[in-house]
Order: sequence, then C-alpha cells, then structure tokens
Amino acid sequence: MVGMALMIAVGVTEDGQRTVLGVELGCTEDGEHWRSFLRSLRARGLCGVRLVVSDSHQGLIGAVRSECVGAVWQRCTVHFTRNVVAQVPKHDQPAISAVVRQIFAQPDRQTAHEQLSRSIVMVQERFPRVADMLAEAEPDILAHMDFPAPHWCQIRSTNSLERLNREVARRIDVVGIFPNRASVLRLIGALLAEQDDEWATSRRYFSIESMAAVITPSVPAPVDPTPTLSADTREVVLG
Repeated sequence: MVGMALMIAVGVTEDGQRTVLGVELGCTEDGEHWRSFLRSLRARGLCGVRLVVSDSHQGLIGAVRSECVGAVWQRCTVHFTRNVVAQVPKHDQPAISAVVRQIFAQPDRQTAHEQLSRSIVMVQERFPRVADMLAEAEPDILAHMDFPAPHWCQIRSTNSLERLNREVARRIDVVGIFPNRASVLRLIGALLAEQDDEWATSRRYFSIESMAAVITPSVPAPVDPTPTLSADTREVVLG
C-alpha cells in the first residue's frame, strides 16, 4: 500500500463565482509536487493570481512564490489560531484564542497591526513563544486586509474548502484503498465536477462590484481570471 496526497485547488473568477481549478495526486506534499501542480494549472490557463490562501505548508509556500509571481500568500487564520493556542496550557487556551481573534476583528490593517502589537506585549512575559509566533506571522495573517473588506471573512481562511474536503474525505473513506491512481482521480474528479456545476448556477461568492476592486486595483496589474486561489490536501491510499 502507498499513501498519497490529494491536492485540490479552488479559485474565484473575475465575475465572483467559485470554481474548481484542479486536482492532482502526489507522493508527498513537498515543494516539487506543489510546483508541478501549480504549473499544470498555469498550463490550463491560470494566470495573474492575486492571492493564495492555504495552511502553512512550506512546500506550497515556496511553490506559490516561484510559480505565482506577484501573488500574496494568506495564511489560514483558523489553522494559525489553533497552532498558537496549542502552545499554552489548556486552561489558558480560551483567553489566548480570544486575544488572537480580536486581531482579525479590526476594521482595517493599521488597527489590526496596532492590536497585534498590543497582543504581543500582553502575552510576552507568560507566553514568549506565542508572542514570537504573532510577530513572525503578521504579514501572512493580515494579507487579506489589503483586499476588499466584503471578502475578508472568506479569504482569511480555508473554511470555504472545508465542506468540500469533508465530502471528499467521506468518499475516500467509503472506498478505503484504491487499486490505482486513475481510480482515485475518476472518483474525486466526478465529485469536483459536480461541485463546480453547482457553484456555476448558484449565487455569486463575491459581488461583481467588489471584484472590480480586485481586477482593477489602484496599482496597475494584469487582468486576472482567477484572482483568489485556495489549496488544500487530503491523503488517499493506493493498494
């Protein structure tokens, strides 16, 4: 039996609709497999990506910087908060979680920066590791605030992928072990195609008006058919 990583990417088109960009299998989640995946998306027409949202996979981060030149990386704030909370004793976790959430509740990036600075001072003495994590992650966890405010809730985390990931995981668990790579891609590809069709006929994820600020920002940039890309992985077993 061989365990493999299932890579899924979802984007938002210039008219505000979500779409499945692609799916691929890799032996690992290292940088080369992520780069290969992103290259395959580019070969199929992906260009000018403005923002990539993901968990802190080092291989993916490096791949984004090399293959999506000009894109900003947003670290999933949900996963980041969990990682921070895990650094403190259980009875302190609710308080630390509230401290981190307060940063993301600010109305703009400047006040978020100020709140983050206050939070660092607040936790520095008791939890220096938490203070260091906040300071190091600031550019990545606040990147979403450079985009239209109506988009913030959706683009500051990978939550938009979670429902889809749960269904993918459920289908994988039903089969258990796949005979080969092609069988995985047939099953998951059909599921993703069904989801893509549903998104195409449902309410826009972002309004056309709010997308205009992304497509035509104050600083000139290439027109982008897929301005936001979210990526995640699931493990499958071949046998």
